[in-house]
Amino acid sequence: MILSFKRFLPILTLVMIIPLWELVCVVANIPPYILPAPSDIIEAFFTVDASRWLKHLWATLYIAIVGFIVSVVVSIPIAIAMIRSEYLNKTIYPALVVIQSTPVVAIAPLLIVILGTGDAPRLAITFLITFFPLVVAATTGMQATPKELIELSQSLRAKPSREIWQIRLPYAIPYIFSGLKVAITLAIIGAVIAEFVAAEEGLGYFIQFSTSYFKIPQAFASLFVLSVISLSLFHSIKLIQKTFFSWSLNR
Repeated sequence: MILSFKRFLPILTLVMIIPLWELVCVVANIPPYILPAPSDIIEAFFTVDASRWLKHLWATLYIAIVGFIVSVVVSIPIAIAMIRSEYLNKTIYPALVVIQSTPVVAIAPLLIVILGTGDAPRLAITFLITFFPLVVAATTGMQATPKELIELSQSLRAKPSREIWQIRLPYAIPYIFSGLKVAITLAIIGAVIAEFVAAEEGLGYFIQFSTSYFKIPQAFASLFVLSVISLSLFHSIKLIQKTFFSWSLNR
């Protein structure tokens, strides 16, 4: 009974916050262009055509998922290379830290000039935001492999490739999925940032368009849709881990 209550505690908290939010907006007579009430947000959500929502939703989702996939494809080999070579670890890792420390918003206009105004700069921005947690998580996981297992593989004269694929990577799976959960939420953030800079569709663009015309309830409705997408993708990663790598949840 207690476990069931704890499971639904976040939902109950949200249910309690929404009426309080509505009450504060009504009692304090806060204008919708400053802080819209939940009822205004719901009304704004249904005043927008479903086809328009789907168009912006797909534009954001496409950039986020493709950028996330590219970051996975690139980051895991980089992590393996850093594990295999101490020289690469000392040269690549500082470069990655420098790249991550550079505000993506600051270099976004440069990416647009270099890559044009299509999907390429938006994918690049999403990639730059998402790949670093994956590299760090995969590298940390492989470095955390017990020395006994490494020494055993070396005593059996296993090839370095077998050491990576059969010992280090399986041991790093929990770490990698932790990085994937962080990266998938960052992918949505990256897609939205990219749409703020250069886009003609997408939820980020729709938020910017709404706020420029002081349609704040509409912008809040877009934020709600973004939150639902982010939570759905996060739980999708959890479901993949539970379905195909359930053994990693016990470590």
